[in-house]
Amino acid sequence: MVFRLTCSPTSLRPAAVTCALSLGLFCMAAAPMPGSELRQTPIVLAIRSATPSIVNIRGEKTVAETTQYGDSDPARRVNGMGTGVVIDPRGYIVTNHHVVKGVRQILVTSVDGQEYIATLTAHDPVTDLAIIKISPRTPLPVITLGSSADLMLGETVIAVGNAYGYENTVTQGIISQLHRAVQVSDAQFYEDLIQTDASINPGNSGGPLLNIDGEMIGLNVAVRAGAQGIGFAIPIDKVLRVVSNLVAEQAGCRQRFGIVLEEGPNPKGDGLTVKSVDTGSLAKEAGLEPGDCIVRINDDRLHNPLDFHRMLLGRSGGEALQMVVERDGKPVELKLAVSAGASETMEESSEDWSNLAWEVLGVELEPVPRDVFRRKYRTRYRGGLTVQRVRPGSPAAEQGILAGDILVGMHIWETITMKNVAYIMSRPDFDQFTPVKFYILRDNDVLYGHLPVSMKPTQQL
Repeated sequence: MVFRLTCSPTSLRPAAVTCALSLGLFCMAAAPMPGSELRQTPIVLAIRSATPSIVNIRGEKTVAETTQYGDSDPARRVNGMGTGVVIDPRGYIVTNHHVVKGVRQILVTSVDGQEYIATLTAHDPVTDLAIIKISPRTPLPVITLGSSADLMLGETVIAVGNAYGYENTVTQGIISQLHRAVQVSDAQFYEDLIQTDASINPGNSGGPLLNIDGEMIGLNVAVRAGAQGIGFAIPIDKVLRVVSNLVAEQAGCRQRFGIVLEEGPNPKGDGLTVKSVDTGSLAKEAGLEPGDCIVRINDDRLHNPLDFHRMLLGRSGGEALQMVVERDGKPVELKLAVSAGASETMEESSEDWSNLAWEVLGVELEPVPRDVFRRKYRTRYRGGLTVQRVRPGSPAAEQGILAGDILVGMHIWETITMKNVAYIMSRPDFDQFTPVKFYILRDNDVLYGHLPVSMKPTQQL
């Protein structure tokens, strides 16, 4: 059935700061000499290694209040601030979508004071994640990524960000709890968050939550209104999954390499384990086999799926990537071809995809004109697909989807056009995230549910 987000909407604002702990300036009766090893604590070293990869984000956005009749009051300008984390030396930065949403000019400042104008390259409103791009003169240092799979209650964490506009503010705390669900508004619901008592304030959004080793284990996102010491962060493993998909789309991975990688850290160390390879795909032609561990592409070693997709950014059709894989304990050299452009099948067969949506999901979908969507719905979503009909007995009917509902998202992706639906349903790993979580608008309420569907081989286009 369709579930309504029943938690009462809560505007998350920071609790008042009662006492700021200035890390690295802790005084003792017998203070060590400046620069002594006693002052080089793990926290100091963690901050020192991570801060060069953290940027401050500023921008101005226009906010218009919508009346009950759908008209807009005169717009007002609001100054926003946030934080970002460098994930690629060429200037790709991850942050929260709400930090850059609607910003006319995204201004980025690095820790050494260099200023840039960024562009929004990819985003996912459902998970509130976005990627922005700057053009640095020299390669940027990249944050060291950890894992959120082995987090422990009580372990020390560090938050860094542009708190209240105070750039590069550092706070310390512990992990208070895991797997928290937080309702921010009718349109924003976070699942599986890390709760921490490290001070997180407006401007911290999009900044890293670090462990004692200086590894990023979360992306700071929200605080609890009226409470002291309650902040939240998106686990890094989830961030990596979403960002990897966003980078894959940006890199043109609709070209269907036909490879599915194991998620999470490799228990054997560096490298990415190949989970499956599609027959007739580029990966199969390159000689990749399930169980292979991709250790290196060109001269770069791989640590997580994001590294693999980053290697494809800016590649043109016809290039060949030099790969080193480990197979049965021995290195094997392979060449993976980069195809040209996005899948033509996806572009040219919208009618086929509409028919497949009817057959597999049980819905007939029609895009909502952008101007109509913005005028009618007060939501952070950019658009959606109107459900024209629901097939009796279908997964959509069983989940309570009705004609007139607006499909705005599936799994971690938005559904503005049938191309979006085509991309989701054509993914080789589609069966791995079923039942597929969906999001719909009904009378300006955001509802969600899960569709128990499967793309069988005969249903692939």
